[in-house]
Parts: sequence; structure tokens; C-alpha cells
Amino acid sequence: MDLREELPRDRQAVRNIHLQAFGDHGLVVADLVDTLRDAITPEDGLSLVAEQDGRIVGHVLFTRSLLDAPRRLVDVQVLSPLAVMPELHKRGIGSALVRHGLEMLAERGVPLVFLEGDPGYYPRFGFSPGGALGFRKPSLRIPDAAFQVIRLPECEPWMTGTLVYAEPFWRHDAVGLRDPDA
Repeated sequence: MDLREELPRDRQAVRNIHLQAFGDHGLVVADLVDTLRDAITPEDGLSLVAEQDGRIVGHVLFTRSLLDAPRRLVDVQVLSPLAVMPELHKRGIGSALVRHGLEMLAERGVPLVFLEGDPGYYPRFGFSPGGALGFRKPSLRIPDAAFQVIRLPECEPWMTGTLVYAEPFWRHDAVGLRDPDA
């Protein structure tokens, strides 16, 4: 398996992975990826694919957001989304993508990476519940256990506060969980 940065020719394959991996929510996630991808520059984001036998089988996206810290705004990254072709789950593809991305971001001096995700999956990479570490989630619709953060080597003790998602997350209504009965 080859882990590499996404290329323009990978766009449709990446979109297909998200459509398949996220089921009914797949269209929202695929559209979010398309929007976020256009805002990524080499300095402020990362889109990685896993390629196996010439086929794109996994994708992870890290995009710039802000931490509203007491001292100043801090550039941080948000891991969202992560997807692997459903028939290839539990083979280490997603883990390899996350680890590789975190290593690259640490080398770039990124202090913090946030996500909303399965609290049973992400701690293996060093993610912890954000609220317990002094961080506030950007929406009350995000379950406390799902709001997670990893501190990378450039993180300083004063870097606490509220995560502010980039605008496309709001435009695509891809923050937290909606209550269909509300």
C-alpha cells in the first residue's frame, strides 16, 4: 500500500470512497471534501490517499481551523473525514493514513489536531476527549466523547479555548449530530 498526497486525478475515486463509506450521509461528506479540498494549500492542510494495486482505497483530510485561545487565535487542523472502502475495513488502511498525516503535521509545526469521531477508535493515535483538556467544542450538537484532540510537540500550555471550524463545515451542515425529532 502506498500513502501519498492526493492528486487531481484522484478526485473522483476519493469522492466514491466517501459516498460508499458514509452510506446515507455520504453525499454530504463527499460534497464537504470537494469544498474543503479547494481551500487547501501546502501550508495549511493535507489530503492523503491510500493506493493499493493502482486503486485508491482510503482517504483522510486535514484542514485548517482556528482555536480561539485567550492569548490569540491559533491555527490548528481538523481531521475530517477519514474513509476506507467498506470491503477493506479492519486492515489498517485508516490507521496508516491517520498516523502518516499526524507525522506530517507534526513536522510542519502544527500544535493541535481536532476531530469529531468514534471515541473507541481514535485514542489509539493519542486523541483524548477535548473537554477534559480545556477545549470547548464548536457546537453543542457534538457529543462530548466524540470531540477529541491530540497535542503535537509544538503545543504550548496556554493553547486552550474554543475550536472554531472552517466555514465549509457549517455550510455543508457537517458539524455534530442533528436531532430528527427536534
